[in-house]
Amino acid sequence: MAEVSEKTFIPESFQGTSLDIAGQIGLMWELIKAPLIVPLLRLAVYMCLTMSLMLFFERVYMGVVIILVKLFWKKPDQRYKWEPMRDDLESGNASFPLVLVQIPMFNEKEVYKISIGAACNLSWPSDRLVIQVLDDSTDPLVKDMVEKECLRWASKGVNIVYQIRETRGGYKAGALKEGLKRDYVKDCEYVVIFDADFRPEPDFLRRSIPFLIHNPQVALVQARWRFVNSDECLLTRMQEMSLDYHFTVEQEVGSSTHAFFGFNGTGGIWRIAAINEAGGWKDRTTVEDMDLAVRAGLKGWKFIYLGDLQVKSELPSTFKAFRFQQHRWSCGPANLFRKMVMEIVRNKKVVLWKKVYMIYSFFFVRKIIAHMVTFWFYCVVLPLTILVPEVEVPKWGAIYIPCIITILNSVGTPRSIHLLFYWILFENVMSMHRTKATLIGLLEAKRANEWVVTEKLGDTIKNKSNTKAPKKAIFKIGDRIHMLELGFAAFLFFCGCYDFLYGKNNYFIYLFLQTITFTITGFGYIGTIVPSS
Repeated sequence: MAEVSEKTFIPESFQGTSLDIAGQIGLMWELIKAPLIVPLLRLAVYMCLTMSLMLFFERVYMGVVIILVKLFWKKPDQRYKWEPMRDDLESGNASFPLVLVQIPMFNEKEVYKISIGAACNLSWPSDRLVIQVLDDSTDPLVKDMVEKECLRWASKGVNIVYQIRETRGGYKAGALKEGLKRDYVKDCEYVVIFDADFRPEPDFLRRSIPFLIHNPQVALVQARWRFVNSDECLLTRMQEMSLDYHFTVEQEVGSSTHAFFGFNGTGGIWRIAAINEAGGWKDRTTVEDMDLAVRAGLKGWKFIYLGDLQVKSELPSTFKAFRFQQHRWSCGPANLFRKMVMEIVRNKKVVLWKKVYMIYSFFFVRKIIAHMVTFWFYCVVLPLTILVPEVEVPKWGAIYIPCIITILNSVGTPRSIHLLFYWILFENVMSMHRTKATLIGLLEAKRANEWVVTEKLGDTIKNKSNTKAPKKAIFKIGDRIHMLELGFAAFLFFCGCYDFLYGKNNYFIYLFLQTITFTITGFGYIGTIVPSS
C-alpha cells in the first residue's frame, strides 16, 4: 500500500495558514516580551517579595510575642482584677448584674434547639438573666418551631423572649440593634451574643462577667471557639487549622499587647454602655462585629481575650457555604478599612502605637496583604516566571520565607501538622476568592454588602445516614462545577509541563500538586455532600 503522507489529510493552504499564525504569534511575543512583559513581571516579583517580607515579619513578630506571653506574662485573671461570683444568702441575687443573652437566627432549622437549650442552661440566677431569640427566619415552619421552643423553656420558668421583625434590614446588625431597643433591656448592663450553632458551657457567665464587673475600662470579653465537627471532613480540618491560629496567636497577641482585637461576632460579652458610646451596631459592612470593635477601641475601651474559656460551635462543612463565608470575611474587613482608615488616623483618644497596630498590622497586613500575596505570588507571578526565564525569583522568596510562614501558622493545631502541605495548597486555592472579595471591598464594588447566612447542618448528616435507604446526592452542575478554579488548574498545568520540559528550578512538582487541588475544588469534590431528602 502506498505510504499516506500527512498532507493527504491536511490541505496545504491550511498548513501554511497555521504556520503563519503561529509564527506571527511567536514574533509578536518576542517583540513585546523584552520591552513590556519582562519589566512588568519583574515589577510584579518585587512587589510580591515586598508583601512576602511584610507578612513574614508580621508572623515572626506575633510568634515572638506569643512565646513571651506563654512564658512570662500573667494570665488575664492576674493582669486584671477578677473575683469569682458567689451566691449570697443574705443579699440574694442582687450581687448578680442583669445580663441579656441575644441569639440571632435565620432559618436555623437544624441547630436552633442547641443554642436555645445551651443559653437556658447557663448557671445564672433566672431573675437576673434575659434570653432574647432574634428570629429573622423567612420560613414560616421554622419560625413556628423556634417560637414553640421558646415557649417550652418559658413554661419552665426561664425568662426567654421570642423576637421577630417585619424586615431583615441590616441583617444580623439590624437584629441586634433592634433587640437592644426593647424596654425590658434598659436595666441590663451586659449583653452576650451566641450565634445559632454556639453552645456555651453552664459556667460561661460566671467565668467571664467578673472581668467586666471589676474592670470598668473593659468593654468586651471574648471566648475561644471550639468546633464539634472538625473531624467531619477534610474541609473542616483545614478550617480548624486556620481558625486555631487566629485564636491561639492573633487574638492572644492583640489582647496582651494592645487590649484590642476584632470581636468575632459571637461567643463574647459586651458592656452595653460601651456599645452605646461607640455608636451602636452599624450595617455599613458585612463585618458589623469588627466595625463595633474598632469604634469601641478608638473610644479607649479595652478588650480581654480568654483562651481558656471555650464555646463549642460548628464549622461550615459544605464547600458552597464555606465560599460564601470566606467572601464575607474577606470583603467586609477590606470595606471597613476603606471606611475607617482616616478616622483611625485622626483619632486622638488612643496612642500612636495602637493606631499603627490597627492600620498596619490588624487591617493592612492580615486582612489585605495576606490574601493578595498568597494568590498573586504563588498562583500567578511565580508560574509566569517559568514562561519568562529572564525574570528570576530568589530562592529565599519562593521557598524559604513561605516555609517559615507556614510553620509559624501551624502552631495553633499541632494534631493536624501532617496535613500541613495540603493545607498550603488549599489555602492557595481559597486565596483566589479572598483576593477577589478583598478587591470588591476596597473598591466597594458589586457584592460588597452581600450577606449570605452560613448554612449549618447540625445533625443532618448523622440523621440521614441512619435512615434505611438514603437517597444519593443529586449532581447539580451549577453547584458543583467552578470554572474559575478549573481555568487556573489548566493554567498551572501548562506552566508545570513547560517547567518540566524546559525549566531549571523544578517548580513543576509544586505546580502539578497545586493543579490537582484546583481541579478537586473546581469539580466541587470537597467538603460534605448533603444527601437529597
